[in-house]
Amino acid sequence: MESLDNNRNYLLAAEIELVYKNPVKASDRPKISSAKDAYNVLIHSWNQSEIELREVFKVILVSRANRVLGIYEVSKGGLTGVTVDVRMVFAAAIKCNASGVILAHNHPSGQLTPSSADLQLTQRIKSAGEILDITVMDHIILTSEGFISFNMEGFI
Repeated sequence: MESLDNNRNYLLAAEIELVYKNPVKASDRPKISSAKDAYNVLIHSWNQSEIELREVFKVILVSRANRVLGIYEVSKGGLTGVTVDVRMVFAAAIKCNASGVILAHNHPSGQLTPSSADLQLTQRIKSAGEILDITVMDHIILTSEGFISFNMEGFI
């Protein structure tokens, strides 16, 4: 039988550090009170040269006071779709102690109608959030000319 002292593989384990640093004071962070507030935060963070070129999926991470903790770009896709790893959405949310998330992606076509894939993805993320006690507050689809809120339209 091998003793622990003779097996040095335990020294190869990675140390995990959870760090979240926000240089913006809580009182200076934008407050989300409506879908329009979320859209305004998003549109200012979006690369305008890509909004009609390719789909991008982002998430606004929100505190209990509905203050923006940050915006995380989950993934970039192509002209007609983007792949979203649900684990990455919640890895970011957990890291910054978010109480809620607002999902967002653009439609390069300019169409504001959610696809069945958009609706299914939203439900998958919402279900995962329920397990983690992180609320999916909304899903915003934006274009260069406007937005649609899943919450306002009754999809959430």
